[in-house]
Amino acid sequence: MLLQKLIYLLLACWASAAVLRGKPGQLVKPYKRAPLQDIVTWDEHSIFVRGQRVLFYSGEFHPFRLPVPSLWLDVFQKIKALGYNGVSFYVNWALLEGQEGHFRAEGIFALDQFFDAATQAGIYLLARPGPYINAEVSGGGFPGWLQRVPGQLRTNDTTFINATKLYQKSVSQIIAKAQITEGGPVILFQSENEYSQGNGDVLFPNHRYFADVEQMYRDNGIVLPFISNDAAPHGYFAPGTGLGAVDIYGHDGYPLGFDCANPYTWPDGALPIDYRDLHEEQSPNTPYSLIEFQGGSFDPWGGTGFGNCAELLDSTFQRVFYKNDFSFGVTVFNIYMTYGGTNWGNLGHPGGYTSYDYGAVIKEDRTVTREKYSDSKCDANFLAVSPAYLTATPENNTHANGSYTSSEALAITRVAGNVTSFFVVRHAAYNTFNTTQYKLMIPTSKGVLQIPQLQGQLTLTGRDSKIHVSDYNVGEYNLLYSTAEIFTWKATSARTVLLVYGGTNETHELALQHAPAASLTEGSGVQISNINGSTILNWQTSPTRRVVKVGNDLFVYILDRYSAYDYWVLPSSTANAFETNSSIVARAGYLLRLANVSSNSVTLGGDLNATAPLEIISGAPQGLQTLSFNGKSTQFTQDKNGVVHATLTYSKPTITLPDLGTLRWHYLDSLPEIQSNYSDSLWTSADLKKTYNTNATQMTPTSLFGGDYGYTTGTLLFRGHFVSNGQEKMLTLETQGGSAFGASVWLNSTFLGSWRGLDADSNYNSTLQLPSPLQNDQPYVFTVVIDTLGLDENGAAGDSGAKNPRGILRYSLSGREKSAVSWKITGNLGGEEYCDLVRGPKNEGGMFAERQGLHLPGAPVDSLPIRSPTDCIANAGIAFYATTFNLSLPMGYDIPLSFVFTNATSESAKPSNYRVQLFVNGYQFGKYVNNIGPQTAFPVPEGILDYRGENYVALTLWALDKGGAKLGGLKLESTAVIQGGVQVAMSPIGRWEKRLGAY
Repeated sequence: MLLQKLIYLLLACWASAAVLRGKPGQLVKPYKRAPLQDIVTWDEHSIFVRGQRVLFYSGEFHPFRLPVPSLWLDVFQKIKALGYNGVSFYVNWALLEGQEGHFRAEGIFALDQFFDAATQAGIYLLARPGPYINAEVSGGGFPGWLQRVPGQLRTNDTTFINATKLYQKSVSQIIAKAQITEGGPVILFQSENEYSQGNGDVLFPNHRYFADVEQMYRDNGIVLPFISNDAAPHGYFAPGTGLGAVDIYGHDGYPLGFDCANPYTWPDGALPIDYRDLHEEQSPNTPYSLIEFQGGSFDPWGGTGFGNCAELLDSTFQRVFYKNDFSFGVTVFNIYMTYGGTNWGNLGHPGGYTSYDYGAVIKEDRTVTREKYSDSKCDANFLAVSPAYLTATPENNTHANGSYTSSEALAITRVAGNVTSFFVVRHAAYNTFNTTQYKLMIPTSKGVLQIPQLQGQLTLTGRDSKIHVSDYNVGEYNLLYSTAEIFTWKATSARTVLLVYGGTNETHELALQHAPAASLTEGSGVQISNINGSTILNWQTSPTRRVVKVGNDLFVYILDRYSAYDYWVLPSSTANAFETNSSIVARAGYLLRLANVSSNSVTLGGDLNATAPLEIISGAPQGLQTLSFNGKSTQFTQDKNGVVHATLTYSKPTITLPDLGTLRWHYLDSLPEIQSNYSDSLWTSADLKKTYNTNATQMTPTSLFGGDYGYTTGTLLFRGHFVSNGQEKMLTLETQGGSAFGASVWLNSTFLGSWRGLDADSNYNSTLQLPSPLQNDQPYVFTVVIDTLGLDENGAAGDSGAKNPRGILRYSLSGREKSAVSWKITGNLGGEEYCDLVRGPKNEGGMFAERQGLHLPGAPVDSLPIRSPTDCIANAGIAFYATTFNLSLPMGYDIPLSFVFTNATSESAKPSNYRVQLFVNGYQFGKYVNNIGPQTAFPVPEGILDYRGENYVALTLWALDKGGAKLGGLKLESTAVIQGGVQVAMSPIGRWEKRLGAY
């Protein structure tokens, strides 16, 4: 009887949803019970939100990589201004449960303000909490204490599953409150991450494991559709594949790879052509979904820098590869990354450095000066006003080459709707630099037409792609065809505007069916004709804008691509922030971020980097009385067509930044451990006979793995005590700290040598000569300092990369048994019972100054001697420097600041071997490795820096060579002076307090 009731309820709810929600083909899979919700539904074409089809056009943004919650709105608004309506975000388990059994999501780690900012900006969210996330973070998001959990990671091993339970329960309950069913912005949910390969020793794919992870989220309140991100289109866990199958199948794509050293190399065969075919095989009843599509690239230690990555994945990449994705009919589309941010506080994996700029459309310093930002607006705004795309069917690409065109050099894919068709044009050899002339031969409601009909040929330059349309709805007009790409269109009661664009000097043509007479009202050089009842416009694109008036109410704005970059499409903030119907179409300067329209006023918000004209071409009320920009009344004129003209005036402020080289820096020797009077009695004894780490082979009498003792982040220090027999001559030592790590070794106070680091090496064998002879029957101590650069990721199920230990793998002391040396270890004070709850479990390492908390503001450094970091420390060792300075930067401006290191060279003209940590108001915002690079500039956002108050800056300088080291130079520089921005509140600072038990 109960079963019959459940079936009845299930059928009733499905029937109700079909009537009320636009007849989507699917709801959330029932899990043997009634549907969990009916707000977010889907069919084979797209998702629905409250019955309306939605193209989820999204950018990846991780709140933990910008530890200033008040700046999250800034990023959301810049993403919304692109025309996107979504953001995908990871949650990093390692930052929230750094101590096993203690889940902490407060302050900068709380997500409430993130959800609030998304709602305010009108951004839907895809939540991706893992527990494994990859994301180029330490351990792929796995906390360090998992190194002591014996279970195989990412399997249904009971010990591993049990380890995840507190995190999954806690993060579920946080996200559940932000689901759209509770009035929040979260509409989709992804459990696990790129679960697409096994290590060969475990069952893969493990359906029971995947289902267990999903069920834990369901049991703790998640009712939204589950979506997956297969690392490639394998079809794992697609609907219908059995236990653990998701609601909506999705996959990732990074087709151009990560070779930033060769930014102009597009390898043959890299452009996907079979994504749609695979989708039809694997998941034909769900929307085609790309959960991570390449928006940039990571860059390793010793790489060429993110500037090169931005070149590799530039606007031409976007035009070719993103339009190729649109040819497959993608309607859930997330670009990884859209804002990368910073791997502050040791949160990154060893394959990358502090910056996580990623070459994304929004730079690490949050500026939007890359062309790819402006270019991204073009596609997103076009698709936002093209509802026919959401139900159009892509043609098979098998015969794309030469189709619909006079040129075999081109490939055209038709995405066909019931009426409207989209023709995606690219070169058959996608990576060619050649330019091709061609004509289109496409079906329309007036039959097959050869285009242009009037004169000239179309042009496709190398590494470009276009979307031509036919029978495209523009309000009450049928755009029979357009070879020019559509930026946007908008119809109001007074008039309709259509914005089209093309590359400079290209010939383009469009036709409006059954349109009234047309006339050129601005510019020149547009041929206007009428053929078979269609009004045809033909022109050659130039930087000079042309406007054609069709009848009394349609205005066609003809632009080149670079002019189109200056236009913005904004919803009114007085309406539902998630509303997709635009209220304002405007030409402006650097950034428009919000609009508020009433019956007689327009209020705009945005940013300026120069004085710029403002032109509102649609959306301003006729008879406008007041116009304001950033809260200030602005003079304007309004013409008879309702177009508003004004000037947005940029006022350049006076900016004064401190000269860091002339400040009073206080100095402390941060390696007292090598002094004869140093006591390590409070250190942790490294006396564990057998490691807890099931992935590591122990080759020492006791474990010397940091993770066994709770030390898994930042600098590790070891002290090895022995009593000499006078015969010891050599120490061999293998240390491991991750890619580009470094290590130094002393015997008592005598420097033995360093491993200076190499981007390709995560471990190193050192052979160190001891001073001879050692005195018989005398105590000696080795001090080993290891710079660990994060835990490895754990890409394969059953793999244990995150368990790769950090510390000493093996050692031998000539003439002695290994057991003759007894070891102690330290890392950050307290280890996993970390002291700084404000900045989380990874911000500090084990250097003396860090253990004392001297990197925190308010630390008692005033009594320390004065010495500049540009003064040489004479020997290998670690120096600590601290200073304060005041900033007094003007309100109403966003002025990104960076600390810039000058690369220093040795007498041999090679880079000097030293490493620096940069702490700003206690937050570690930079690891600078002079001899490896590439990063020299370290952006630090407002909110970490106090722009109108005192700031405390600390450095640790680790000289790896016998002759010591000094900074080549350190400057504080502004990268832009932007008028506007958002109001920024300081992140919690947490001032210094004397630490009990610090050693």
